[in-house]
Amino acid sequence: MKIRIENPNNSKKKTAMLCGFVLEDSDKVLGLENIDFKIIPSIKQSINDIGGVFGKILVIPTTDRTASQRILLAGLGKKENFTNDTIRFVSGKIAQKARELKLKEFSIIVPPSSLIEPISSVSQIVEGCKMSLYKFEKYKSKKENNIPDLTILVSKSEKISKAIKIAEIVSDGAIYTKSIANLPPNECIPATLANFARIISKKNNMKCNIISKNELKKKGFGGITAVGQGSKNEPKLIILEYNHGSRNEKPIVLVGKAVTFDTGGISLKPGEKMDEMKFDKCGGCTVIGIMKAVSELKLPINVVGIIPSVENMPGGESYRPGDIIKLYSGKTAEIQNTDAEGRIILADALSYGEKHYSPKAIIDFATLTGACIIALGTNIAGIVSNNDKLTQKIMESSKRTTEEIWELPLNGDYMDMVKSDVADMKNVGIGRAAGTITAAAFLRNAIENTPWIHIDIAGVAWTQVATKEKPYNPKGATGFGVRLILDYLQNI
Repeated sequence: MKIRIENPNNSKKKTAMLCGFVLEDSDKVLGLENIDFKIIPSIKQSINDIGGVFGKILVIPTTDRTASQRILLAGLGKKENFTNDTIRFVSGKIAQKARELKLKEFSIIVPPSSLIEPISSVSQIVEGCKMSLYKFEKYKSKKENNIPDLTILVSKSEKISKAIKIAEIVSDGAIYTKSIANLPPNECIPATLANFARIISKKNNMKCNIISKNELKKKGFGGITAVGQGSKNEPKLIILEYNHGSRNEKPIVLVGKAVTFDTGGISLKPGEKMDEMKFDKCGGCTVIGIMKAVSELKLPINVVGIIPSVENMPGGESYRPGDIIKLYSGKTAEIQNTDAEGRIILADALSYGEKHYSPKAIIDFATLTGACIIALGTNIAGIVSNNDKLTQKIMESSKRTTEEIWELPLNGDYMDMVKSDVADMKNVGIGRAAGTITAAAFLRNAIENTPWIHIDIAGVAWTQVATKEKPYNPKGATGFGVRLILDYLQNI
């Protein structure tokens, strides 16, 4: 999608479709208040027909006396219900309508600053349009390649141009994440993810280090080694380093769980919906997408991405319930369920990240627990943290990006629930109680004193039965966390 900026002069704008927004119970199109109803006699009735209902779209053919071939009205809903996602959501609907009409280009009028600050508006328009036109069609013989160009009608300024460029990079980061996460397990094994990391490191001048099976075992990554040993596709620890801050500045470390396929291992999952376990790599894909965007944004900071990647398979060499393994931290873990594998590989990666980089903060992403879906559903991610200041910063980014999160507690009682009679800890809690928190408690044992936040994306990493429909999150992986953390990193 090519994106252009033009100063608003709607009566002379030549375009296949001129798009404006309408608030509920309003008789005006924002940015088209002075339109001549004599030239387009049907527009007044059309405004009444659409009623400004949120997400409702109406296309009006125009006459030869107008520069635009059609006018699109898009409902924004009630002004009091306006959120940081409203323009993004509705812009996505507009872009999909432009594709449906097989247009080569379309134009959107930025709403007035009295409704929304222009920089926020153009950012949402770009994100909504770009992400809504993404489709995972890699394996389809017939592809829908039509991606119309976009013109944004807004008063030009350096700040507006910069906001659009940033929004393009952020959107591309989310789309890249979705594209990897949507890959089937026969096409994406741990070595495949490692190759994606190598490619973006070369393109974006980052350091890339891949630690493979023998070296993992030799260096004491007992968790990654144990989970990965049941598959012929050997495990990898993927490390990306972006160093554009000062030499003495401590980095932010991002850790992402990447189980390229999760059968549950010896503790085999039910067959129903097991195909969705290709999405168990979404945490790692999120980190790769963030690192790609961070490098393209050229942020003046230091960031490290660490992705432990395995395939969790049953087999003659698989780790077993009852096994006791030694993690990278030196602590021992009793295995009570081989389907609680994500926390085991994450524990190794978290310990490694803290020990080798002495970071100022660690953020991890994982499709970790079905319990998070029971607690929060499929539209809000759960978070657990050991640092209130870090949590507050991530919460602020959540409000700006509308990637919603909710904090769950973690105290000594929960830590006691993962203590083992025969090892330092066990990889499940007590029964089904507080499953999301006890998984985080296991991870907390891997962290010494570094500010840390764990983001459980099990409910939000891909579209599920109860997922709220959003045009910029078509069926499949959502790329959740990319926009959230990029906002946080830009505001450090």
